[in-house]
Amino acid sequence: MKTSIAGFLLISTAGLIAQAPAAIDWARVEGETLQHFQAVVRLDTTDPPGNERPAAEYLKQVLDREGIPTRVFESEPNRLNVVARLKGNGSKRPLLMMGHTDTVNVDPAKWTFPPFSATRDGGYIYGRGTVDDKDNVTAALMTMLLLKRSNVPLARDVIFLAEAGEEGTTRVGIQFMVKQHFAEIEAEYCLAEGGSVPRSGGSVRFASVETAEKIPRAIQLTAVGVAGHGSVPLETNSVLTLSRAITAAATWKAPIQLSDTTRTYFTRLAAISPPAEAARYRAVVGNDPKAAQDAVDHFAKSDPRFASMLRSSISPTIIQGGYRVNVIPSEAKATLDVRLMSGQDPDAFIVELRKVINDPAVRVAWIPRDVRPSTPSARLDTEVFKVLESAYARFYDTTVLPTLSTGATDMSYLREKGVQCYGVGPALDEEDGPKGFGAHSDQERILETELHKFVRFHYEVARDLARAN
Repeated sequence: MKTSIAGFLLISTAGLIAQAPAAIDWARVEGETLQHFQAVVRLDTTDPPGNERPAAEYLKQVLDREGIPTRVFESEPNRLNVVARLKGNGSKRPLLMMGHTDTVNVDPAKWTFPPFSATRDGGYIYGRGTVDDKDNVTAALMTMLLLKRSNVPLARDVIFLAEAGEEGTTRVGIQFMVKQHFAEIEAEYCLAEGGSVPRSGGSVRFASVETAEKIPRAIQLTAVGVAGHGSVPLETNSVLTLSRAITAAATWKAPIQLSDTTRTYFTRLAAISPPAEAARYRAVVGNDPKAAQDAVDHFAKSDPRFASMLRSSISPTIIQGGYRVNVIPSEAKATLDVRLMSGQDPDAFIVELRKVINDPAVRVAWIPRDVRPSTPSARLDTEVFKVLESAYARFYDTTVLPTLSTGATDMSYLREKGVQCYGVGPALDEEDGPKGFGAHSDQERILETELHKFVRFHYEVARDLARAN
């Protein structure tokens, strides 16, 4: 009897040892991370024209080599989406990790180092896509590799989607996947781009997790008047009429709108800010409408991003009118970049804008754009948000601010399907943006040490969310 028990215990212990997660050699992981990161940054996947095939084939090759089941989905030639999956025991719904392989265009003449060279210099890696979004692509790739190699027992499937077309052609990427292959990426939670860890003077300020975003739309203003000779000024000059309309639209103060995300953001920001700034942040979420408006007016001058987080916004971006210097044109047009707060009724918004412009000589109309769905904020009471808060405290010793992105991500398509999505990202120097080194800037770079920290952070978040008890 004793011999049988001892034998059973020996076999059970051996089984547990065989199933135990393997230790990770992080120095070796950093070398491999650098290899994969530089490889994908060196692939020119600018959109337009959009050619994600080289990046997709590279990722699939790496995943196939590790024995991770991987599929490729293509709606148009060379616009490939890669889906890889690690199976769990099914006791929890899947976790999706998403990154896009396309990038915005470049002007090579403005780059110190070639934009697709992934040059290492002074502790940075330079290249288009280094912070948008090949950092998230690489972090998700390394997370898949490490989960597989470490033999982590999973309670939920872990899915990696490397998508095409985020930078303006979502029909070939997330829309294609959601409409035609949603079963391949359906998940309870999603981690994607949109967050960061802002640093100022090398010190971390807080961690930003994107839980909501504004909805991009576009409006065209068309002013009409009487054509004439430029030597005879006309009050009906369409350019003059258009100028007044642009000014009215751009200076319009749309109503302040708060959500769970922005209330929590400004409340937590107040708790870690100097007194004068904290007072304004508290005013925004307080019960005094005038104090809130005064605070937003201050933000419009001192930190326009904060003002944009609190109301639907308009930015004039394109003006067209006239064809020679001595002719007053009969028509002039302007395009407005409109970002609506989630839940804002577009019809009601444009009706109000027409009232603001108040000129029968100006036509105000929506025009086509790659519009994302209007969806609620991600919840803040979920398992994933708690895991993120714990990981940011552990890695960066900082608090988490749920953030409304003034831009747009492909998470909105997943949120529309009920997936709780959270945007994460590496630590970035706030000084880099004004210097021209940020996302979509004339140049782009990432701190090498912060890339490695983000990979480890990403892995531990996914591991803690997915592993079986």
